[in-house]
Amino acid sequence: MAEITAKLVKELRDKTGAGMMDCKKALTESGGDATKAAEWLRQKGIATAEKKAGRTAAEGAVGSYIHTGARVGVLVEVNCETDFVARGELFQELVRNVAMQIAACPNVEYVTTDDIPPEVAEREKSIEMGRDDLAGKKEEMKVKIVAGRIGKRLKELALMDQPFIRDNTQTVGEMVKSAAGKTGENIRVRRFTRYTLGEGIEVEQSDFAAEVAAMAKAA
Repeated sequence: MAEITAKLVKELRDKTGAGMMDCKKALTESGGDATKAAEWLRQKGIATAEKKAGRTAAEGAVGSYIHTGARVGVLVEVNCETDFVARGELFQELVRNVAMQIAACPNVEYVTTDDIPPEVAEREKSIEMGRDDLAGKKEEMKVKIVAGRIGKRLKELALMDQPFIRDNTQTVGEMVKSAAGKTGENIRVRRFTRYTLGEGIEVEQSDFAAEVAAMAKAA
């Protein structure tokens, strides 16, 4: 077991943002391994957050993010239990990070996989079952392969399963749970809307050559 020095504790604290005593305990539990200690702290934060997941979170904030160039904008509602936490810097930073994440993930349509309608999952299943690379495989094997692909595809649609853009060693869901552990409150992303400039507008495509020909004929 490696010696748990003050320097090691400080380095873990700088890396994770956890308290000094928590960092020391994590290193003790992990035999002085900093990587395992960081994982232990994440697990501790997640476990703490999950204990609070059943409590009502009706406070919070509606955050926004406009990407450079003003072509993509996001509105997101993130809830917590008290106005005190909602006004805190940690929570406000979380809201900003979530909004930025949504802007960076154009394929994300739902908060969690539980929010995905059954018909969407069935549509994905139908697509995967018809893939050419499954031809000739036994039905049992085909079902297992399709189940794995569908699970992966549904996660691609869910915000909470995306790697956090500022730290891809954790998902957005883990980031939210970590914030819940630090604040001591249940925190959840409730809903979001992404706006893309010009989306849904049908733009008439002009034939420049035909226009010139028509103008010449008219002349």
